[in-house]
Amino acid sequence: MSDLLRKQLRGTGVALVTPFNENGSIDYPAYKKLIHHVIDNGCNYLVVLGTTGEAPVLSKEEKIQLIQIAYEETKGIVPVVVGIGGNNTAALIEDLKSFPLEGAAAILSASPYYSKPSQEGIYQHYKALAADSPKPIMLYNVPGRTGRGISAETVIRIAKDIPNVMGIKEASGDMLHCMQILRDKPDHFMVISGDDALAMTQIACGMEGVISVAANAFPSEFSKMIQTSLNGDFTTAKKINDQLLPAYDLMFCENNPAGIKAFLTEKNIIQNYLRLPLVSLSEEVYEKVKEFDL
Repeated sequence: MSDLLRKQLRGTGVALVTPFNENGSIDYPAYKKLIHHVIDNGCNYLVVLGTTGEAPVLSKEEKIQLIQIAYEETKGIVPVVVGIGGNNTAALIEDLKSFPLEGAAAILSASPYYSKPSQEGIYQHYKALAADSPKPIMLYNVPGRTGRGISAETVIRIAKDIPNVMGIKEASGDMLHCMQILRDKPDHFMVISGDDALAMTQIACGMEGVISVAANAFPSEFSKMIQTSLNGDFTTAKKINDQLLPAYDLMFCENNPAGIKAFLTEKNIIQNYLRLPLVSLSEEVYEKVKEFDL
């Protein structure tokens, strides 16, 4: 991995939500507004088409449009990482060939969900993707969603064997697992947190930043917390993180991105709509979102 890419993806990445209108169509003006909201408030890069962006319910045409708008609105000010993951390896290879990836810094690819492949299957899946990817690939380990985690041994094997895999977004929530990866990984391989509430602690263990949900709504505060952690000022970072802890709970207590969309609605950045099978927060939880104040 180049030193430039490592520098670009160090700090706070934002897993952008996809705003919708009441009729279910994408609210592109709100999407542009959100992009500038997070850039102007200190976030280091954008991630489009992630789980938080409800990628599973977007059409290919919509995905391409969201990617292109991200390039246009950032104008190279911050890098863009594109999410391309799933459990159909051949289909993902076709996406890697057909999506507009010339402006992407890297590809974020969640491990195959539902199919529950063996660790060898996961290794071969990423080996096949990396062989055809025009951009470096970042693994994404999120067993709570996929049903099958990438073991620390498999992560290290991939990191050592497959040059086009540059790092991992680690969202297992298992600190021992994370520390094993940080201990054994090659120097070139980045480890990035995928857990907002654990990011400060994981940076203390050696991670180089986070891809955040919370930073959609709290980009300034969250970015400062991450940057002060990277600078070793954990006293300041802890104060900010302590203030955000109740918000983390509200964001994830029912489903993601219903929680973060509620916060963004209260900030008048997007409308509070999701696509089925996801639904908006319950009224009870939404009232707590309204009451939250930093």
